[in-house]
Amino acid sequence: MTEPGEGSSHGRIDDKQLVILLKQKTGISDAQAKRLIKAVGRDRPSLLREARIIRARAQASAPGRV
Repeated sequence: MTEPGEGSSHGRIDDKQLVILLKQKTGISDAQAKRLIKAVGRDRPSLLREARIIRARAQASAPGRV
């Protein structure tokens, strides 16, 4: 079974769908997701791992966060 947003041709999704997936699963911004795809490529596990790191760093550096 494929995840929502996955295309039917060999499970490939386009960059726009990858951006949406990264935003939904990790909470990073559109711009962060686009930069990450450019830097890491289209490997979904790697993208998700790196997006979670970006999100954790942003939360750790945000003032007033506990």
